[in-house]
Amino acid sequence: MSYITELMERVVKRNPGEPEFHQAVHEVLESLQPVIERHPEYISSGVLERIVEPERQIIFRVPWVDDNGRIQVNRGFRVQFNSAIGPYKGGLRFHPSVNLGIIKFLGFEQIFKNALTGLPMGGAKGGSDFDPRGKSDNEVMRFCQSFMTELFRHIGADTDVPAGDIGVGAREIGYLFGQYKRIVNRFEGVLTGKGINWGGSLARPEATGYGTAYFIEEMLKSRGETLKGKTITISGYGNVGTFFIQKANQLGGKVVTIADENGYVYDPEGIKGEKLDFLMDLWTIHRRPARDYAEKFGLKWVEGKAPWEVPCDIAVPTATQNELNLQNAQELIANGCTCVAEAANMPCTAEAVELFLKNNILFGPAKAVNAGGVSVSGLEMSQNSMRYSWSFEEVDAKLKEIMVNIYRKSSEAAREYGLEGNLVAGANIAGFTKVADAMMAQGIV
Repeated sequence: MSYITELMERVVKRNPGEPEFHQAVHEVLESLQPVIERHPEYISSGVLERIVEPERQIIFRVPWVDDNGRIQVNRGFRVQFNSAIGPYKGGLRFHPSVNLGIIKFLGFEQIFKNALTGLPMGGAKGGSDFDPRGKSDNEVMRFCQSFMTELFRHIGADTDVPAGDIGVGAREIGYLFGQYKRIVNRFEGVLTGKGINWGGSLARPEATGYGTAYFIEEMLKSRGETLKGKTITISGYGNVGTFFIQKANQLGGKVVTIADENGYVYDPEGIKGEKLDFLMDLWTIHRRPARDYAEKFGLKWVEGKAPWEVPCDIAVPTATQNELNLQNAQELIANGCTCVAEAANMPCTAEAVELFLKNNILFGPAKAVNAGGVSVSGLEMSQNSMRYSWSFEEVDAKLKEIMVNIYRKSSEAAREYGLEGNLVAGANIAGFTKVADAMMAQGIV
């Protein structure tokens, strides 16, 4: 039995009932086989055994009072996975699907994603099974205040700096920050995604969507192509999806779908102008379903299906984990799709990824493609430390440079280990080697 196989078996045995975490660990470990063959010191120093085990896992009760005066109880999580290259950094997700296994998978991915940015950030993730949909502002505020009343003791500007994720936008970050400041009596950069007037960074809402577009442009350049004239399908329509559409439009692409868990909208003319203006606030502000977009503009709504059956040049899953499966991948390839970019966290199943790579599809893995958000979060941390702020244009230029460098590092790492064109392996290798070398330099911690 190989070292990697044996380690993976131990991970599964030690973390039962956490399939998403198993999937994320397996994808990374599988990529590292040629690395450990060339560098046996990673085995002798136990780096892999340490890197798959979180440094700290925090689970806590979150009691709050709804508008009817009833006490509700949710569960909160923070998994601080690895701090070898900087303070823990990773978002908070508020969604009914949240459990420890999902938070661990997200935190594990965050280690390598953050390493790829070139910024000094460790990997973490957190959240709750609280669902902000259908809740009043006061209910969301009371929940966030209760959540932070426990979380505050585990975070800090130089310890752990959470951000937003699914279900945690500007409103939630504001309530969380207000409670933190009230408890500790300090105004510091403990959260990112803050409002512009109180420590936030320009271009932060746009960052993941814009970064996705910049990464796709780099992938396409490798084949002498650009986004201009390309038809694109996406799934989600929050910050990532809407700002990706905006940047894709600027670069000459045409996005023809959005979706949620209930179905998808097909807009053959492309989402732009008045339609994009309407879409911008549909989820991020109003938490409304995708079907509202179809009804507003008299468009086709397809109930109970994913948008991957729509013919396209480029597919960009922007919603949640494992939303694009093997059958979806087969449909995309049959319909002429030549490029897939994961703008969500691990949105493609392992079988789908394998099929894309076998068919020479340009495939951008999540930890590289959607690193734009955490990149600008890192830039927000820098601005907070300096008590300074950059212009939108300055942040956007830095974001583009980071995304180009992530593509370059991933591509070069793949080539170095005889896996040219495999950006999944390249991103894993480039992220891992940076963190592993730091861990070895710091001893057994």
